[in-house]
Amino acid sequence: MIGLILAGGIGSRFWPLSRRRRPKQLLDLLGGGSLVAATARRVEPLCGAERTWVCTTEELAAAVAAELPGLDSSRILGEPSGRNTAPAIGWAVRTMPEAARREVIAVMPSDHWVADEDAFREALSRGAAAVERGDHEVVTVGIAPAWPETGYGYLELEAPAEPLGVQPVLRFTEKPDAETAARFKASGRHFWNAGIFLFRGTVLLDLYREHLPELATGIERLVADGLDAARRREIYAGLESISIDYGLMERLDSIGCVVADCGWNDIGSWGLLAEALPADGDGNRTVGDTLAVDARDNLLFADEGAVAVIGVEGLAVVRTGDSVLVVPRERAQDVREIVERLVARGRLDLL
Repeated sequence: MIGLILAGGIGSRFWPLSRRRRPKQLLDLLGGGSLVAATARRVEPLCGAERTWVCTTEELAAAVAAELPGLDSSRILGEPSGRNTAPAIGWAVRTMPEAARREVIAVMPSDHWVADEDAFREALSRGAAAVERGDHEVVTVGIAPAWPETGYGYLELEAPAEPLGVQPVLRFTEKPDAETAARFKASGRHFWNAGIFLFRGTVLLDLYREHLPELATGIERLVADGLDAARRREIYAGLESISIDYGLMERLDSIGCVVADCGWNDIGSWGLLAEALPADGDGNRTVGDTLAVDARDNLLFADEGAVAVIGVEGLAVVRTGDSVLVVPRERAQDVREIVERLVARGRLDLL
């Protein structure tokens, strides 16, 4: 299959470590290199470097290329500006050669963590086979909920998942409240939406023409011959900013789901990073030079210097060279509000 890795996000919920020029996908949060490099290694047995593409931003293209030295620079695509996942995926697919667009493409974020990579690849292969057979126009990847997470979207299947099957998706639900998330976890028919999709590129572009005609027209204008850089940026900035989930997937009648039992985590916040780290006897997860005294269930992350806590519980404490963040782990999704306030204050030095 063709692999398309999305690497253009800013990772605002990982402030103060994630910054504009060093966002989450370029960070080494779990050891073993950056998240984008880990993603490329994870899919290489299925795609190979010669069949892997990356969509990032013009600003980050050089940094992403440095993380992926085995990937030809012609397959690292730099968006002129961030316009969400529907424009990014559509433009990246349309940019590929026609022969590549006719194949099954697996599109995935660059900043997730997978414990069992063999199981992950098996699920992708199963989904690709369903697309090749024509069982579904699009197949997505679902994850059995390990806890009632309110920060994830959910896929509702028509029936309980079959271990090796591909089940029709009944509906998408974005970020439920705690009571609904608990009900979803108990249902056996609701799965976390991993944001990974498989489709033939030609079919995806047809679906854009049907459901997102203005976006499809804009993408065609972007690939016209003789387009200079300034005009390209102008056209791209005018594309509708919408996610592929809202813009397309929720409108489709034929979308399937493969369930991957692979220890997946989107590491979408400091609280979720804690779930991917080993705990000590008191439930503390630590990275760097840290010390916890009479403290339980904390995430302590020292990028520079040291972090020490006494008598606290359920916190995320993060130290970088110029900033310190302290937040209850259950409110780690709210860190982006700090970023928004820093923007409003003009504190670009901290972004």
